[in-house]
Amino acid sequence: MTTYVLVHGAYHGAWCYTKLVPLLQDAGHIVIAVDLPGHGKNPKPIHQITLSNYVNHVCQIIDSQSDPVILVGHSLGGITISQTAEERSDKIKYLVYLTAMMPRSGESRMDISARVNEIPKVAEARISVTGGAASIIRNESIKPLFYGDCLEEDVAFAKKNLVPQATQILHAQVKLSGNIYGNVPRVFIECLMDEAIPLQMQRRMVADMPCERVLSLNTSHSPFFSAPN
Repeated sequence: MTTYVLVHGAYHGAWCYTKLVPLLQDAGHIVIAVDLPGHGKNPKPIHQITLSNYVNHVCQIIDSQSDPVILVGHSLGGITISQTAEERSDKIKYLVYLTAMMPRSGESRMDISARVNEIPKVAEARISVTGGAASIIRNESIKPLFYGDCLEEDVAFAKKNLVPQATQILHAQVKLSGNIYGNVPRVFIECLMDEAIPLQMQRRMVADMPCERVLSLNTSHSPFFSAPN
């Protein structure tokens, strides 16, 4: 039996793992899908949301577990799980980056974009709200970016639950050390048809931050909907 802690990406919440959680539970595992502050059932004013809020919330969940966990981060969730690993390296068995941002120390999500010359599809789809403190994604861009191979019912479900994303998280830089974060084994799951984090970007991050294992899924950005098995 393993404990999985699932961290969502930008705009999402624990709801995105609705199909995956029961599959892991049926296999005998403990599964905790996290609602980060300001997402899902964990409301918080957008101006008060910081990366520290995110990390502290995940640390509290990990601290409540008796054994080390497999910590999974999707998309922007890779920033959160990276900093969490620096804070709780002894409580994490594996870090799993599910087509996720995998920063080097001192980098933010936006710094990664600049380093790897990211195709700016997501940036072009963002609309600033609440005076620039948050952003949303243009409605017409949601499916092609996030859910290209997903059922229409899953896309509709997601659209009902997506929330504005605090922009502070995009600019927050992680502080990672080789003898702490660097000692936690990393696995990267690349998604071959991803339009939000293109494959070349995923592979550049892995080249710059080698992982113990790299696995591939022939899916878009959201395999928890299109290929949960």
